[in-house]
Formats: sequence, structure tokens, C-alpha cells
Amino acid sequence: MCRTELPVLGSGVVRERADAARNRLRVLRAAERLFAERGVARVTMDDVAAAAGVGKGTLYRRFIDKGGLAVALLDERERELQGLILSGPPPLGPGADPAARLTAFVEALLAFVDRQLDLVLMSETSSVGARMRTGAYGFWRQHCTYLLQQAGTPDPGLRSTALLAAMSAEQVRHWLRVEQHQLPELTAAIGNLARDLTARPGVTVL
Repeated sequence: MCRTELPVLGSGVVRERADAARNRLRVLRAAERLFAERGVARVTMDDVAAAAGVGKGTLYRRFIDKGGLAVALLDERERELQGLILSGPPPLGPGADPAARLTAFVEALLAFVDRQLDLVLMSETSSVGARMRTGAYGFWRQHCTYLLQQAGTPDPGLRSTALLAAMSAEQVRHWLRVEQHQLPELTAAIGNLARDLTARPGVTVL
């Protein structure tokens, strides 16, 4: 898969003034520290502004809400996963069949969500439709759609959306923390779903 087929995260970034870049870094460092110390839900935007030593107006203009902070903190980690998808070793990267790649993606994304579940949850639920407005979601969906198209399955866009809905942070949190499923169990179940989604009509998936 060539790099131009997927929306690369961080492309088209506007250059910042030096002082704006310094403020942004201070804010992100303060937010990361406070989130780690208190938990995402117990930190307010005012807390972050005070810890970073910036005005509340500066903070809100740049990040809007805690969801915006969460998206910015997750950005670098999401780029690492994107890089593995685009040019890493198979089956996550190019070189494996679509079903194997989709299953590997499920495993990688669930592990990613599990490692920073509260942060991903905040990025996805800070406002109505926030999950589907992030650059990461656009990348994940286009990748899944591409693989389903390669497998020759019908309605690849709808199937990719359904698969990603099963891996939303809110759904994953419910399964892991409320229903007390274990991550390997969840990964296996959604991996089976991914393989089923690659099946063409009339073809049995073994």
C-alpha cells in the first residue's frame, strides 16, 4: 500500500511561532503530568492552564477542551502505529493477505486503546461525534476500508465503520472494566469478527 492511499497524520501542519510552540509544549507536558497524577476525569482545563503557567484564553484558543488536549497527547503515539501500518513488517504492514492484516490491525489498535484507555476515551467523547472527527479515526477507517476492498467484500465502508465501533474506547472500557473481560479474550473475539467481515458472500471463513 503506498503512502498516498492513506491520510498521513500530521500532514499539512502549520508552522508555529516560537513562543506559541513553547506554550504548546508547556501545556502538553502539564496536561500529561496532571492526567497521570490525578486521572483524566479529575483534571480541569483551569488546572492545566495554572500548571502550565499560561492564560486560560491561550489554552482554550489552542485546544478548545480536554478532548483537544487528549488528541494532541495521543498524536505522536498514533503516528507510530500509522508508520507500522504503512511500512512495518507484515502482517500489520504490507505483504500479508487482507484478512491477516485486518486481524493484526485489530490486535494493535486494541492494545493501543488499552494502554491509554482514559485518554483515548476523553479524545473520543468530549463532544458529540468527536471520535469520528479525529485524524486518527479517518486513517483507521480508510485503512480498514482499503483492506476490505482488497478482499473483495461488499460494503467495505460500512463494514470498516462497524469494526471500528467495536473498538471505540467507550465500548472497550465497558467490556474490560464493567463486564470484566480480559484483553486477550476481547482481541480474539474482535479478530474473529474482522476475519468474518473479509468474507465474500457464499464463502465460509475457516
